[in-house]
Amino acid sequence: MQKVLYTMEEAADLLSVGRSTVYDLIRMRLLETVKIGRSRRVTAAALTELVERLREQEAA
Repeated sequence: MQKVLYTMEEAADLLSVGRSTVYDLIRMRLLETVKIGRSRRVTAAALTELVERLREQEAA
């Protein structure tokens, strides 16, 4: 079963960037998160959308 939610560290690993870059993407509203209790998680869909958006920007 594929994960639906990722921690910031897991998201950073999946994107091959540092954890601080993930937080920067969130601050710039380029990466959407959800809050569960006191924790923030990144959805798998948000990661896919970010990569697609970056690919479209590069192609333009």
